[in-house]
Amino acid sequence: MAKNKLNLLADFPAVSTQEWMEKITADLKGADFDKKLVWKTNEGFNVRPFYRNEDLNGLKTTELQPGEFPYVRGTKTTNDWFIRQDIAVKDPEEANKKALDILNKGVNAIGFKVNKKDLDAAFLAVLLQGIDAEKVELNFQTCVSRSADLVTLLADYFESKGYDLANVRGSVNFDPINKMLLKGKDLEEDFIAERAGALLDAARKLPGYRVVGVNAVSLKNAGAHITQELGYALAWGSQYLALSDKAGIAPAEVARRIKFNFGVGSNYFMEIAKFRAARMLWALIVDKYLEKEPEDVRLSASKMQVHAETTTFNMTVFDANVNMLRTQTEAMSATIAGVDSLTVLGYDCVFKPTDDFSERIARNQQLLLKEESHFDKVVDPAAGSYYIETLTHEIAKQAWKLFLEMEDAGGFFAAVKEGKVQQAIQATAEARLKAISSRKEVLLGTNQYPNFTETAAGKVELEPHVCKCGCSSEHGKIAVLPAVRGAEEFESLRFATEKAAKRPKVFMLTIGNLAMRLARAQFSSNFFACAGYEIIDNLGFNTVAEGMQAAEKAGADIVVLCSSDDECETLAPEAFALANGKFVFVVAGAPACMDALKAQGVEHFIHVRSNVLDTLKMFNRQLNIQ
Repeated sequence: MAKNKLNLLADFPAVSTQEWMEKITADLKGADFDKKLVWKTNEGFNVRPFYRNEDLNGLKTTELQPGEFPYVRGTKTTNDWFIRQDIAVKDPEEANKKALDILNKGVNAIGFKVNKKDLDAAFLAVLLQGIDAEKVELNFQTCVSRSADLVTLLADYFESKGYDLANVRGSVNFDPINKMLLKGKDLEEDFIAERAGALLDAARKLPGYRVVGVNAVSLKNAGAHITQELGYALAWGSQYLALSDKAGIAPAEVARRIKFNFGVGSNYFMEIAKFRAARMLWALIVDKYLEKEPEDVRLSASKMQVHAETTTFNMTVFDANVNMLRTQTEAMSATIAGVDSLTVLGYDCVFKPTDDFSERIARNQQLLLKEESHFDKVVDPAAGSYYIETLTHEIAKQAWKLFLEMEDAGGFFAAVKEGKVQQAIQATAEARLKAISSRKEVLLGTNQYPNFTETAAGKVELEPHVCKCGCSSEHGKIAVLPAVRGAEEFESLRFATEKAAKRPKVFMLTIGNLAMRLARAQFSSNFFACAGYEIIDNLGFNTVAEGMQAAEKAGADIVVLCSSDDECETLAPEAFALANGKFVFVVAGAPACMDALKAQGVEHFIHVRSNVLDTLKMFNRQLNIQ
C-alpha cells in the first residue's frame, strides 16, 4: 500500500478549457450553452458556469498582498472586525444599561441613534458612563444640524475622562445627502459645505473618528443591485471630497474622515467581490485627488473604512426564521471580504422591535464566525479564486462606468437633486419586484415553499417609519428612494386572507399519470399557499366525477386539475363541466391543448411561467378577498 502513492500530476492530468467545453456541449445534447448555463446578472455582465486560470491573465490585483495599495485584499494585514449593535436612545440611562450589557455579551462596537434635542454634556455623561472609549468603537447618529456639536461634546467628554484622544475610535454619521434621499430635503451645496467644514474643524481633536458618512445601505434597502450601490457610493464619497474642498478642507483630511456604510445582500459571491472592488476603486479615486501629495499621505488617506449592515429588502414577515439564514449568509460574505465592522440585524426587525432573543441571535451569528469558524484568522481567503477574482474585476468595471457617468453629469449631488438616482433605483426595485412576483427571484417561505398553516398579521407591531434623530419625517421637495421590501405584496395577500370571513379552500383533483399528478399537486399547493389559502391535497382519484364529489364535500372554492398534459385534453373538459360554476376551475400546467380548452370556457391555468403574484391577486378579487 505504501508504494501506491497518489501522484496528482500523473493521475489527474490537466484538462484544457476546450476539453471542458466539448464535454459540456455533449452533455447539453444540443441545448444552447448561453441560455442554459450563462447567468445574466442584474449588474450588467454575464457569469459563466466555470472559470480557469487563463481568465486571470492581465489582472494585476492577483499579485497584491493584504494591506497593499489599492487595497483590493484589504486595508490591513488581519481580518478582525468590530461586532456592532445599534441602540436607538430614548432614555440615556436605559441605553447605557443596555450598552454595558451587550458589551459583556460579545459586542465591541456600539451605534447610538440620538435625538438632536437631547444632546448636551450631561446627556452624554449618562449615556457613556462606564464605557471605555479606548477599548470600544463608539458610533453616533443624530441630525446633521447637530453633528458638529456632538463631535465637540464627545471631545470634551473624552478629555474630562482622561482618555488619550489619539486612541479613541468611532464615527459620527454626518450625511446630508442621505437625508435628501430618504426625506426629500432640498438642501444646497453651500449649506452642506458649511456644515461639513464646521464638523471637520471640530473633529481635529479626534483623529480616530470618521465623521462623514456615505450610507449606501439606503440604496441597498431600496432595492439597488450591487453595481448601482457601489457606483453611486463612489460618486457619493467623491462628492463629499469636492464639497469639503470647497469649504477649504484639504481632500486628504476629508478622505481620512469618510466612513462607507454598505448594505450586504444574499448574493453570496457577488457581495464578497463587491467589497473587494469597493476598496480598490475608492483607493484609485482618492489617489487621483491627492496626486500631488507625498506617497505616505496618499497611501493612508486612500484606505476605505467599511461598515456593513445586513439588508432589509429581502427580509420577510412570514417564515421569519429564514431571515436568520439570510443574515448568516450576508454576514459570511461581509466578513470574508474583510469589512471593518458589521451589524447583523435581528431576524424580526421588519415587523416588530427586536427583543433580547433576536438580538442575541444576531450577535451570536458573528461570534460563531469568529470563535468557531475562525473567519478572523485568515485575510482575504477568496483571493486567487478564479471566480471571485473575475467577479471583482467585472463589478469594478461596471461600478466604475456608473461612477464616471455620475461625474460627467455634474456629480452625485446634482443627480440626487434632479431625482436621477432615485429614478434609477425605483426602476431597479420595480424590476426586482416583478422578478419576485414571477419567482425568478426567490424569497423562501414567501413566494416559494410557504408554511401552509402560518398566520402572521397579528405579530406585526411596527409603526410607519419615524426618523430617529428628531427631524421632521415629512418628505420635502425632491424625490425620495422607494421604501420597499421584496415580500410586501405577497404578505399583503396573506394578510387579506387572514382577515377574510372565510379562508378559501383549494382542492387538488389529482388523477391519471402518478408522477405528473403528484408533481403538479405539489406545485399547485405551493402556488396557492403563497396567498394563505387552505390546501386540500389528495393522492389520486379513479374518475373525475369521484374527485369532483370529494371537492364539493370538502367545501372547496377552487379545484385544480393535476394530471399530465396529454390527459388534460379529455379530463379538463369533463371536470370543467362538472364544476358548473360551483368552483373556480384551474388546470395545472400549460398543455398543448390550452387554446382548445380556452375555447370551451376553461379560463385559468397555472404553470412555471405564470406571474404568481398577479394570478393570486386575480383569484383574491374573484373570491371577494380585499
